[in-house]
Amino acid sequence: MPIVVVANPKGGAGKSTLATNIAGYYASQGHPVMLGDADRQQSSRLWLGLRPAGVRPIASWTLDDGQVARPPRGTTHVVLDTPAGLQGRLFQDALKLADKVLVPLQPSVFDIFATRTFLDEMAEHRKAGQLQVGIVGMRVDGRTIAADKLQEFVAGLGLPVLGHLRHTQNYVHLAARGLTLFDVAPARVGRDLEQWDGLCRWLDS
Repeated sequence: MPIVVVANPKGGAGKSTLATNIAGYYASQGHPVMLGDADRQQSSRLWLGLRPAGVRPIASWTLDDGQVARPPRGTTHVVLDTPAGLQGRLFQDALKLADKVLVPLQPSVFDIFATRTFLDEMAEHRKAGQLQVGIVGMRVDGRTIAADKLQEFVAGLGLPVLGHLRHTQNYVHLAARGLTLFDVAPARVGRDLEQWDGLCRWLDS
C-alpha cells in the first residue's frame, strides 16, 4: 500500500493543492484512496467536504489529535497532507509510515532557504534507501530562469525534480468545488495534465 506524505516546513508552499490532486489521481485510476490531513487548518478535510457525489470517492483518513496511525484495511493508497513546521513526533510517525515523500517547493530564495534543512534531511533518508523523495516545483513555468535556479539548487542535494506546476486559476477553481484536474474533461486542463506526466509515473513506480 503506497503511502505518500506531502511535506514542507514552510507555510503556503502548495501542500494541500498537491495532496488533493494526488488523491484525485489515484481515485481516477480506480484505487480505494484515503486522504489524511494532519494540519490544524484542515484544508484537505474541508476540500473533501466539498467533493460532489458524482465523482470517484476519496475517503477521509481521520487523525485523532494529530496522531498518525495506520489506515484501515481495504485502503490501497493513502495521501497525507501535513502542516507547516512539521517536526517532532508527528514528523517521525509520518516518516515511519511513508513510502514516498513529496516536497512542494516554490522557486524563491526565501522558500529555498526556509526548506534547506528539511531537504538535507530528506536527502539523507533517500540515500539510506529508506524513502523515495521527490520535489515538485510549484507555481513555476519550467521554461523560466526561476525553474533553472530551482533545478540548480536541488541538483546539489541529489533529489529529483519530478515536475513544475504552473501558476493557474484552474487549481483554485477546481478546489472550490472539491475537484481535481483528474475529475474534469482532459481538454479543459490539458496543459496542466501534461505537467503531471512525470509526477504520475513516479507515483506509480
